[in-house]
Amino acid sequence: MTYYSILKSPLEDLLLVANPTALIGVYFMGSAQAPEPRADWVLDPRHAVLEQASKQLADYFNGAKTGFSVPLHFAGTDFQMRVWREIAMIPFGQTITYSDLARQVGVSNATRAAGTATGRNPLAIIIPCHRVVGKNGLLGGYAGGLDRKRYLLALEQRNSLGMLSIHSIESIESPATAVRGCGDYVENPPLPRFASRAPARPPGRLRPV
Repeated sequence: MTYYSILKSPLEDLLLVANPTALIGVYFMGSAQAPEPRADWVLDPRHAVLEQASKQLADYFNGAKTGFSVPLHFAGTDFQMRVWREIAMIPFGQTITYSDLARQVGVSNATRAAGTATGRNPLAIIIPCHRVVGKNGLLGGYAGGLDRKRYLLALEQRNSLGMLSIHSIESIESPATAVRGCGDYVENPPLPRFASRAPARPPGRLRPV
């Protein structure tokens, strides 16, 4: 059985799709990638997974959340799965290039293929393909549209800087306090004020449920 709900967001409506135990899709409604809900799908905003995903996404847009813990299930080719797992490990507020991504997946000579796999990501925002950009500050592509990609990157940059500011103040007042933090490959206009770099790989990996 497939369940779905529609979440209103600053980027217009999001279509959330789940099976009985895991989230399987997040799409920008009206985008080319978004499926039409089928007749056998059940509209159920109170479905436990959809409710959890809705809350976490709302917190993300409100600046209260920088990561997601909703259970996920996604299917694709072996190469697509490798690409999506690498994308899932890009830290909040940072970006990498398509060539960085290809190198991390182990196919440094297949940048365009890595970009195409990025564009097939079925879990927008949660698998943060908006954090993959072109070389030399170019924005790259995004299945949800470049305006949405710009918005998400700006949102994360702003909230990331806000977190650093708060932590800096706390560390001065309490020195003992520990301070801790989709689209096909195409050429597009420059992305202002965002540095593209390959982040250090955090421990652990995303595993499909």
